[in-house]
Amino acid sequence: MTDIETTRYLIIINDAPYGNERPYNALRLALNLVRRPGSLVSIFLMGDGVNCALAGQKTPDGYYNVERMLKSLAKRGKVAT
Repeated sequence: MTDIETTRYLIIINDAPYGNERPYNALRLALNLVRRPGSLVSIFLMGDGVNCALAGQKTPDGYYNVERMLKSLAKRGKVAT
């Protein structure tokens, strides 16, 4: 039996969910990191980033639904505002 070392990641999102791709890229990175064995991922939303967690968002054409990505991540990691 092998021990898996735990690696902790903290990702801070402080940009609005739409208008640029930074929140999307941060969440995409986080969703890939939580799939790694021994990874603990925490997301901290601040400033305009708290809008990523608003329920019932209307996703602009050409963008991914950040709310849905955040919900998926919240099931596997930690999300704080």
